[in-house]
Amino acid sequence: MNDDKEMSLIGHIGELRAHLIRCIIAVIICGFIVGYNIEWIMDKIFFGPVRNDFPTFKLINNLSQEFFQTNVIDIPKDFPVRTQKLMQQFNVMMSVSVIGGIVLAFPYIIWELWRFVSPALHPKEKKNSAVLINSVWILFLLGILSGYFLILPFAINFGVMFKISDVIEPLYDLSDYTALFFQVVLGMGIVFLFPIIVYFLTTIGILTPQFLKTYRRHSIVLIAVIAAVITPADVLSMMMAAIPLVVLYEFSVALCGRTYKRIQKEEAAALVKTS
Repeated sequence: MNDDKEMSLIGHIGELRAHLIRCIIAVIICGFIVGYNIEWIMDKIFFGPVRNDFPTFKLINNLSQEFFQTNVIDIPKDFPVRTQKLMQQFNVMMSVSVIGGIVLAFPYIIWELWRFVSPALHPKEKKNSAVLINSVWILFLLGILSGYFLILPFAINFGVMFKISDVIEPLYDLSDYTALFFQVVLGMGIVFLFPIIVYFLTTIGILTPQFLKTYRRHSIVLIAVIAAVITPADVLSMMMAAIPLVVLYEFSVALCGRTYKRIQKEEAAALVKTS
């Protein structure tokens, strides 16, 4: 019996290793795709939010032209970026390639995780877990898009337009911009996974909807702190980050309530069967 258990454990470890190897290969392939197109990605995506034709800026300026006949946002045409170290551009390229590869391969990574876990689940659990697994990468990508289109442009606009003296000439550091980019975009992607954590904690009986409702005010303060960590120090960026996080929290409260009711019904049905 002990030998069977040991073989079963070794088999699971071997299967997990195979899934991890495939995930790593997927990240490497996606990383190579990003690296091969690095010039286009840097020009069109990475430095997209520093131009006036960025979709967020165009939308806001179109609305401002409609109501006020003027552009609210007007970023200077020149965005001078410098490198202070010899290998700085190469290091940034590697960072963008690796992180971009992980983001592109993220749906596949989640799918591999589900393939590893699903054989141990019952048919009903498989159905619920399939929805959960798809929700993970969808929420993650929604968070990335929210950070890229909603928060990052305002953070950059504030940093570019804020001046304490006309004598100072702007000259931006490549690594500093890269850190800001990943801080905002990846930070929002990770924070958007909060409903998944709520669902998991509710399922195992740790979290209840009443708890989330009772501590709603405390949660709003915590959301403000998280928004301050993700974004730079300006108030506008914090507000733009806090708005979707508050919406996400309310969604999590509703999700917790629905999950809690379902669990209560299942437990009541199980008691009826046993009695």
